[in-house]
Amino acid sequence: MKKLLRNTLRSRWFQRAVGFLAAEFLRLVWLTNRFTYEPADVYAQVEPRMPAIFAFWHGQHLMTPFIKTKASYRAKVLISMHRDGEFNAIAAERLGIETIRGSGDHGSAFHRKGGVAAFKEMVRALADNYNVALTADVPKRSQVAGLGIIMLARESGRPIMPFAMATSRFVRLKNWDRTTINLPFGRGALVGIEEIVVPPDADAATMETLRQRLEATLNEATRRAYAKVGRPDAIPEGSHEGSHG
Repeated sequence: MKKLLRNTLRSRWFQRAVGFLAAEFLRLVWLTNRFTYEPADVYAQVEPRMPAIFAFWHGQHLMTPFIKTKASYRAKVLISMHRDGEFNAIAAERLGIETIRGSGDHGSAFHRKGGVAAFKEMVRALADNYNVALTADVPKRSQVAGLGIIMLARESGRPIMPFAMATSRFVRLKNWDRTTINLPFGRGALVGIEEIVVPPDADAATMETLRQRLEATLNEATRRAYAKVGRPDAIPEGSHEGSHG
């Protein structure tokens, strides 16, 4: 029985079915939530700075494909090579987002998880005028920003645009990243506070300072997003700290 279940989970037809259903469910969520934006002209501010690196917290990622509101916004998203990543990749591609497979973590498993190839592909994508989206936190350490995204900004010369998306109705799982499954028929908010630019000659100390700023900015964006949908009680653990105004 266990082998049958394992084979089913790994089968392409099952992964495609789950990815398809997930994409259509998220489309329903997007269409039935009344979204507000902070700042109100966020797209007008961000568009001149494209291509950009869009950063968000792991677990708060399900609605992020919908920041691509125009067909002219070409975008690629980094998705892990783990089995769960297959579902996410299929859903993202159905929602019009191209994918880059690999790890954004620059830890000991960086090479094994396809991190080097993924990093190079993200740099190429930005050079080819694609926006690149990826989670900022280190795998298995929710809401702790890693240096990988800072390195990507230094190498590519493109700005990091941290943002958070929240809905008033959701289910939060009890896994390591407290994955938030957004639900239809509520209120939604997209909050972006400031861009982060990494100088091409940034040394280790500068990069660490910018990493901390990214972490604080994402926490503050998350706090504001939940406040805007009337759910300040629902801020994930970690977003209460390191506020950045």
